[in-house]
Amino acid sequence: MFGPGWKRQARSSHASAVTSLTLPDQTRPLTAWPTWACGGDARVVKAVPDRAQYPVRVRALRAGKLLYMAVPRLAQARPFYVLDPGKLTVGPEQAADTATAARLAPTADVAVMRPVDLVVCGSVAVNRAGARLGKGAGYSDIEMAILAEAGLLTDKTTIATTVHELQLIEGELPEEEHDFRVDLIITPGTVITCGPARRPRALDRGRLTQEQIAAIPSLRPEPPR
Repeated sequence: MFGPGWKRQARSSHASAVTSLTLPDQTRPLTAWPTWACGGDARVVKAVPDRAQYPVRVRALRAGKLLYMAVPRLAQARPFYVLDPGKLTVGPEQAADTATAARLAPTADVAVMRPVDLVVCGSVAVNRAGARLGKGAGYSDIEMAILAEAGLLTDKTTIATTVHELQLIEGELPEEEHDFRVDLIITPGTVITCGPARRPRALDRGRLTQEQIAAIPSLRPEPPR
């Protein structure tokens, strides 16, 4: 079904286009999900900084949830923005914006972060088993592995993706050993439960290039004292 290089080509060709397909209404099935709702277990949410997940970030802050958002490309030594609803100096709509978070939100490394109850990631395509394609740079996989290695992403963490129905694929998608699967697929009309779960236990630094390590400060070896 898929020829050599399909995964890379699909990611690079369609990553920008599908962003415009992901509509704000897709958050409604997620916020009606019992674990999200008031009193549910999802008190700490980690979301990607992509534009398509902006409505999820807004709703998380409105619901009073502690929100972690990855610094784009993990390009800071403390690679996660911390958006605490009780400490915001602007409204949720402003705080959830990536540019505003970059100016106003404190950053944190995994040593001071709380365990994550719910991860919301983006996908170029996803199938009903939870296999997904990202945009091709691999940052979501690295973020997840970093969190898992620190004990912040566990078997109790739910991993969800928000997509348009057109991004839902019937059939297999190519996967690599380090790829994670999502537990839930959220479309504008429904929530699809996937399985079995597949998530990293640690970051496999052996598969990273020297350029990747150099570009992500938190992965660089500490200088000798």
